[in-house]
Amino acid sequence: MELSTQEQTKAHLIATSEEFRKLAAEHADHERRIKELEALDHLNLEQEAEEHRLKKLKLHLKDQMNQMVTSSGLQPVS
Repeated sequence: MELSTQEQTKAHLIATSEEFRKLAAEHADHERRIKELEALDHLNLEQEAEEHRLKKLKLHLKDQMNQMVTSSGLQPVS
């Protein structure tokens, strides 16, 4: 099975850029924690605030990763 251009771009940057690897790992950590929170039946106020904060941070990381992709002349990461 052939990788999409976006997957190839992301794989290339993960293999060649320590900064991109760090951003991608942090993005994945936030995604994991958000899923944990979403799996709970009920969130208390603290958990709701954490979920909201993590979603904003995750979006910011995605923007940073896309900026790196754009500046490298490759396709944005989805």
